[in-house]
Amino acid sequence: MDIKIRKATENDFPAMFGLIMELAEYEKSPEKVSNSLELMYEQKDYFKCYVAETEEKEIIGMALYYFAYYTWVGKTLYLDDLYVKEAYRGNGLGSRLMDKMFEVAKAEKCKRMRLQVLNWNHPAIKLYEKSGFTVDKTWYNCDIEDI
Repeated sequence: MDIKIRKATENDFPAMFGLIMELAEYEKSPEKVSNSLELMYEQKDYFKCYVAETEEKEIIGMALYYFAYYTWVGKTLYLDDLYVKEAYRGNGLGSRLMDKMFEVAKAEKCKRMRLQVLNWNHPAIKLYEKSGFTVDKTWYNCDIEDI
């Protein structure tokens, strides 16, 4: 199977949004998605993405990220979503997308890459640990919505 990893374009937004919704279903939280395709177009300057595409031009995976600044560390690549459609898992595609993120982080002179993972998502935790991430269980997420 020939899968191409490439930078996403605005033309990919509908497929990317579909993957976002699939991920929300997988994470058992589709009701928490307040993003929309329209909002993605409106806020396109705030994120970047690489997609995995089949020979038939089907988008089957993505790595969506942005850059942040952390006072203790400096410039950080924050990997918000790494997702591969279920039918294509187990073929190293997640690792290929992760490798692309490391490549981007190094090219951008980032001091760190950061991501979040649900504590029950053992396949993702294995991938991240295999990639060299430390899974820190001491910090809590603190969010406020609809500000």
